[in-house]
Amino acid sequence: MQKQVIDLNADMGESFGPWHLGDGNDPSIMPLLSSANIATGFHAGDPATMASSVALAKQFGVAVGAHPGYRDLVGFGRRTIQASVQELVQDAIYQIGALQAFLQLAGLRMQHVKPHGALYMAMAASEDLSLAFLQALQGLSPALAVYCMAGSATHLAAKQLGVRAICEFFADRDYDASGSIVFTRQMGRLCPTTVADKVMLACRQGLVDTVDGQRIPIAFDSICIHSDTPGALQLIRTTRNRLLEAGITIRAPQGQSAA
Repeated sequence: MQKQVIDLNADMGESFGPWHLGDGNDPSIMPLLSSANIATGFHAGDPATMASSVALAKQFGVAVGAHPGYRDLVGFGRRTIQASVQELVQDAIYQIGALQAFLQLAGLRMQHVKPHGALYMAMAASEDLSLAFLQALQGLSPALAVYCMAGSATHLAAKQLGVRAICEFFADRDYDASGSIVFTRQMGRLCPTTVADKVMLACRQGLVDTVDGQRIPIAFDSICIHSDTPGALQLIRTTRNRLLEAGITIRAPQGQSAA
């Protein structure tokens, strides 16, 4: 059964000082989204970038989430960091609090938290880390949602604790037979039409093709296209247009429409 409403999210503000990520198209990408995951300083982002990203989201009515990662600016948060669960959760709280301050100044509320990169994948595989992370999230605000993969340890922990889970479909990543994304540190340029076709198959039939040639069911509430994927602006624009042409409303989970 075709989806009638879907969230479209991307990671925003992933620059640092004079260094700009990927195509540097955040001002052009932001108006196309319904939700933005803003980097919080450990894998990318700095105070000025967080402030400008929040301002862009407010300007275009885009819901905002924190995008905390490993303390790994050199590796862009995509390297595994050996640290205790307590340390990782404390690092995340620190980052979420930083973005929350900028949102408060802008008169906005935080919709969600989405872990970044290797932290996202570590949580997806670890019940202990996911439970500790989400318990801290509940302490900050019971209204906060978490973005995760359906069936992951994070998703299961969220259901156990009563945290709202927004399950993602990764339009610009490959899937394996288990339904998990194939983690990669570098992405090549993708065909916008192919990515849009992949999204439409998922939205219309709830299916995705895997790297080993299978077609498996996929459950999701939000479509993610990473802003650091080469050509991200055209990928997002093409996908968004296809969704709207199919009569699918693009709307943040909190109900704020961006269509």
